[in-house]
Amino acid sequence: MSAKKDLIESSLHKVEKWVEEHGYKAYEPFDGLSSFFRPLTFGNLFLDRLLMQLVRQSPVNLRPLFGIKPLESTKGRGYMAWGYLTMFKKTGDETYKTRAMSTLEWLMKNKSPKFEEYSWANHFDFAGRGGRYGKHESIIVWTSLIGQAFLDAYEMFADTRYLKVAESACRWALSLPIVETSTGICLGYCALGQSLVHNSSMLGAALLARTGAVTGNTEFKKAAKEAMYFSCSRQNPDGSWYYGDHPMFHWIDNFHTGYNLDSLKCYIESTGDKEFEDNARRGLEFFKNNFFEPTGRPKYYHSRTYPVDSQCASQAIDTLVYFSDW
Repeated sequence: MSAKKDLIESSLHKVEKWVEEHGYKAYEPFDGLSSFFRPLTFGNLFLDRLLMQLVRQSPVNLRPLFGIKPLESTKGRGYMAWGYLTMFKKTGDETYKTRAMSTLEWLMKNKSPKFEEYSWANHFDFAGRGGRYGKHESIIVWTSLIGQAFLDAYEMFADTRYLKVAESACRWALSLPIVETSTGICLGYCALGQSLVHNSSMLGAALLARTGAVTGNTEFKKAAKEAMYFSCSRQNPDGSWYYGDHPMFHWIDNFHTGYNLDSLKCYIESTGDKEFEDNARRGLEFFKNNFFEPTGRPKYYHSRTYPVDSQCASQAIDTLVYFSDW
């Protein structure tokens, strides 16, 4: 056990050292539209997607040849803040507290300039099956994950500034296009429209539920339950979720399933509402039984290993640790 503990701690420190030495800047899987070849797509969505996927899926890193530079990442900073807070809680080392607070300050200064409320976006344009959105166009996924770090900081340091940031992020989430159905609501992915995507809606619901539990805000708590009702009522019989409701989003992948599960558990723990506990348990069983090879290597899709992806590995660690008490 000691050897495993040492290995884990060594890995954590290596990641921490690498990120800090690179000034919190790096390439991202979907940063292909930062290339100087972008004008050659002529604003065509298919060509934008082609360029982005060429850069993403090439076995050789094309970015230096394509003029793509390492960029800041709001999501990356959010995860680093979360990590620093976790390490401070575990070790009591004040340097982690200092780094966490510095990272949170950076996030506050670097919220999207497009919106008055706190929300966060990519530092590059994106094009996918559901369309495209530009840099600074906040998305609920990054905003919700970062908002959770601010809630952690509030609970650790009792600094109301951090709670106010989380509340602001919740108000932003509720300002997005929302689809109302007879079986709950789906929170919007971004301000540009609705895609009926489960992981983004459930991540938003988790932030609303946890913030609502801290503040007593009934609007947040009600919206959180309605959003969970929407996605849980559309869970597949085997416990899986499609990425989204529309047929073009009918794939099942590793890390988005992890997002769904983490969000459900956060909702249950924040509210004490166990109505969706069976959904979480069935989803967890599907996750464990379908997203890993016998060696432990994570698979990207439930039915296919490739592409081998670092986020599938890291999200698997996060989700399985979070559910360890189950």
